[in-house]
Amino acid sequence: MMNPSLYLSATGFGLIAVCYGFARFAFGLFLPQVDADLSLSPTLSGLISGGSFLGYCIAIILSAHLTERIGARAVATGAALVAAVGMTGIATAPDSLWLASAVMLAGSSTGLASPPMAAAVAKVVHPDRQSNTNTIINAGTGAGVVLSGPVALMIGGQWRLAFAIFSAVAFLIAVATALSVPKKANMAIKNASGLPPFDKALTHLIVASFLMGASSTALWSFGSQLVGLRLGWSHSGAGLLWIAIGAAGIVGAAAGSLVTRFGIERIHWTFLSTMAASILLIGLESTTPALTLIGGILFGMAYIMLTGVYLVWGVAALPDRPATGLMIGFLTIAIGQTVGAPIFGLLMEQFTAGYAVTVFACLTLTAGLAKSKSVG
Repeated sequence: MMNPSLYLSATGFGLIAVCYGFARFAFGLFLPQVDADLSLSPTLSGLISGGSFLGYCIAIILSAHLTERIGARAVATGAALVAAVGMTGIATAPDSLWLASAVMLAGSSTGLASPPMAAAVAKVVHPDRQSNTNTIINAGTGAGVVLSGPVALMIGGQWRLAFAIFSAVAFLIAVATALSVPKKANMAIKNASGLPPFDKALTHLIVASFLMGASSTALWSFGSQLVGLRLGWSHSGAGLLWIAIGAAGIVGAAAGSLVTRFGIERIHWTFLSTMAASILLIGLESTTPALTLIGGILFGMAYIMLTGVYLVWGVAALPDRPATGLMIGFLTIAIGQTVGAPIFGLLMEQFTAGYAVTVFACLTLTAGLAKSKSVG
């Protein structure tokens, strides 16, 4: 029989892959076909994007609260079921309003998924292995992004069939999650309530994760636009960049081991520098196709590594409330992304793409000024 901690790692990796890769990010790959079939207006597309962010923020706060009240198993299984139901709704959408609701529901599963897995790891895995296990699970995002790309190519324009397949996988993950995730999280957190005290460790985590989240929008929100501007790449070329980002993101599974060996501070600075370099490689006027793909690989690796660093940082800052520690870092990343995207767009519009890229590469490095040394 598989070791319980290995089973939990594999299931958690799959849950994150399904929720992030299929339920959240795959929609963008099929958007041209969906738009052709249902005639989405720009206003509705904006509503879907804004609603997805709002859904994520509400879901991750709710998830941390429910994990501490009803246990990790129910919340993690619920995340998979929400993803499955949302993607079933996408596959069967008769009109644009139904589709918008289904996309928001599916996307909210990402907010539900991560906090209960952090709590489950704290319950099942030996303390010496917890950071490594958490970051392996977190790297499922890269796997989901990579897997959704080939499915999109094989299925072609049949987006309804693709989401029906994704939904079936999510239902299977829900069953596996119900069997592998412990019912209760650490008993110490049962009496916890409300917001934790914001000491130096949490305050610095909020600053660092906000700045990293904001700077990442240079590529998450404008990567396709930049490669179109610099290289004249079409949607298929941008898809190739996304596959490079996703594949490299799987390397982020090593974040926990690297933090254990070298410390949060050194790994934090190393991958902030890597992300800054990736933004420059893709966004500067002198880029080439080879440099752009190298930039995509560096960005995917750096982004998942850094989210892994903030995961470890948050859990270490609140060892008795791991779900809340993770939630604080991940929620702040999402808020930073919401603030960063319009600022990048404004800089690009008022000045030049090169100016915006340079500013955001520098912004990435400022996240390193928030020290983590107060984390035990």
